[in-house]
Amino acid sequence: MNEDHLARVQAIAEAALLAAGKPLSLEQLRELFVEDERPSRQVMEHVLVQLDKACEGRGFELKKVASGYRLQVREELAPWVGRLFEEKPQRYSRALLETLALIAYRQPITRGEIEDIRGVTVSSNIIRTLLEREWVRVVGHRDVPGRPAMYATTRQFLDYFNLTGLDELPPLSEVRDLEEIGREIERNIQGEIQFESSQNDSSNDPGQPGGNQAAESEQTLH
Repeated sequence: MNEDHLARVQAIAEAALLAAGKPLSLEQLRELFVEDERPSRQVMEHVLVQLDKACEGRGFELKKVASGYRLQVREELAPWVGRLFEEKPQRYSRALLETLALIAYRQPITRGEIEDIRGVTVSSNIIRTLLEREWVRVVGHRDVPGRPAMYATTRQFLDYFNLTGLDELPPLSEVRDLEEIGREIERNIQGEIQFESSQNDSSNDPGQPGGNQAAESEQTLH
């Protein structure tokens, strides 16, 4: 494959990642091409390395997450880009963040086990919000009376927090308490600005994804 062909494959991959608004896997990128023109995995990996290098010094970067690759605004530029949008970033209660942190670090874990650790009841609204955001899912039921659901994090959780795997979470030895974990998660939430958000936030149609974010941002779950 000559340099011109590689450059074209890179341009196609870049265009697809800009338009997708979500991570694309290596195979999804390869499937953009008809079979007799489809680049090999090695070629596509090489193209993505080149695309990553081409982003150096620019306002966006190529980021690999659990579901694949995406182009996103660099995290350090988020405070400036965030001024484009009138909506305040959605804030979450300490209780929700602590619950999410416990699921991430102790998964699979039941609601009762979370309550035992935190010492307070976990609101049904918190569990419902985490399930609706697809940050957690039910992975089974504990073999005890009542068969309580066991929760674990999802690939979408990893994608949202710019992780490729749970091994990238900071070790518990580096985290002093649940409140600190919650603050770290909230910093990630506030700092994450993607090309997808710029598309969604510009729409005032509540029927479109992200169209009701302004209303949601005014609510804090407890």
